Amino acid sequence: MASAIAQQAAALCTAQAPRQQTRSAAKAFVGAPVQRKQSILGRSIVQSSSKQQAAPRSSALKVYAIRDGATLDRPLRVAVIGGGPSGACCAESLAKGGVEAFLIERKMDNCKPCGGAIPICMVEEFDLPMEIIDRRVTKMKMISPSNREVDVGKTLNDKEWIGMCRREVFDDFLRKRATKLGANLVNGLYMGMDVGADTITIRYNEYKEGDKVGTPTTLDVDLVIGADGANSRVAKDIDAGEYDYAIAFQERIRIPEDKMEYYKDLAEMYVGDDVSPDFYGWVFPKYDHVAVGTGTVVNKTAIKQYQQATRDRAKVKTEGGQIIRVEAHPIPEHPRPRRVKGRVTLVGDAAGYVTKCSGEGIYFAAKSGRMAGEAIVKYSEGGKKMTGERALRDYLDEFDRKYWATYKVLDILQKVFYRSNPAREAFVEMCESNYVQKMTFDSYLYKTVVPGTPLDDVKLLVNTVGSLLRANALRSADSKSVNVSFGSKSNAEKVTAAA
Repeated sequence: MASAIAQQAAALCTAQAPRQQTRSAAKAFVGAPVQRKQSILGRSIVQSSSKQQAAPRSSALKVYAIRDGATLDRPLRVAVIGGGPSGACCAESLAKGGVEAFLIERKMDNCKPCGGAIPICMVEEFDLPMEIIDRRVTKMKMISPSNREVDVGKTLNDKEWIGMCRREVFDDFLRKRATKLGANLVNGLYMGMDVGADTITIRYNEYKEGDKVGTPTTLDVDLVIGADGANSRVAKDIDAGEYDYAIAFQERIRIPEDKMEYYKDLAEMYVGDDVSPDFYGWVFPKYDHVAVGTGTVVNKTAIKQYQQATRDRAKVKTEGGQIIRVEAHPIPEHPRPRRVKGRVTLVGDAAGYVTKCSGEGIYFAAKSGRMAGEAIVKYSEGGKKMTGERALRDYLDEFDRKYWATYKVLDILQKVFYRSNPAREAFVEMCESNYVQKMTFDSYLYKTVVPGTPLDDVKLLVNTVGSLLRANALRSADSKSVNVSFGSKSNAEKVTAAA
């Protein structure tokens, strides 16, 4: 619910995200030149003059044989590395726009440990069929460290809901749709790239049906989109810089039908030092089971303890369940220091587009992939002309303008409300407000900054300050009543009492 405050703070920010004061010139890609078998462009390589090489900055510049804007005698070729929501949506936009797109993905049945929540606006914006959405959540429970429960969703109308999906189903649909629209889907593992003067050579291991060992293969393209997740190899190849990441751990649990009935349209979020020192635990309904998970940045080695605590908090409502799948995966905590270099850019988790507080990433991944693809189509005039860094930076500028304030404010709010159990108690207390709930759901469901009323905004500010003051008072006192530890008897008693 902190996103309601985030939206109000974002509304006060300028609609224009701060642009960088200077944009670095296109620099040389990492990696030594390789011997080319044959140029697909049929053009000679342009060499820098000795005078240019002697200039202080020219050694860092990459000179391409075909300049941006030059007319091509074949479609522009783009390799999209990674077939999740960001990569699939990027490949779809490219293929629809006349660009020859190659979507390279190794794990076609990947089950990422993801809550799988998508806003209702995404269903229409990305033309998603209802059959890939497992559940329509209309109710949520926010559960504090002391197991105080607040019902959330009272302001939703009968046509508003949060979609819950399984990533293996969701991602597969997006990939298949991109393929139907003309993208070339390749079952391959990206190994690296070599940048020549007129093309970029992708090195990958291709897997045919039934193959256990891939065949080393190369592909010449004009641009590369890194959509290969938090552990992006493309990001490493362009020296995108390190960033903090969370470990997300999730168990899929098939529970008895009567208990599944309880979760049919309900999601739960648990906060407390026991379930995560800097995030939250969740129980989200799926097709015929629930997903129980948590995440952390600051204490990754204790992730299984946090997961056990999440299961303990929810055990009365999931008792008798059977674990059918265990999943773990890194989740980025902020955008990478560098997201573009020459004719290579990053989208989705590879770029670091996961929000703090809520941990939302699916919508922003798909949106960034689409934006990148549309920028390339625009600047290449439908794949007819060469384009490069200018188009990619245009995508970054547009994304930052739309979402920079949201990311920044949610980052601050996570530090404020997830810093201690008393602060989390204050956070859950704020969620009881109908105004907070309405602002939160309106902004989440429709991805717009919703203007509030001045009087209600003042009340929200006063209530926020009051809650934080009480949290600070509790934090400084010995308030054992809101502290929960691993496997403690008091925690077990609280779980039983909550039932």
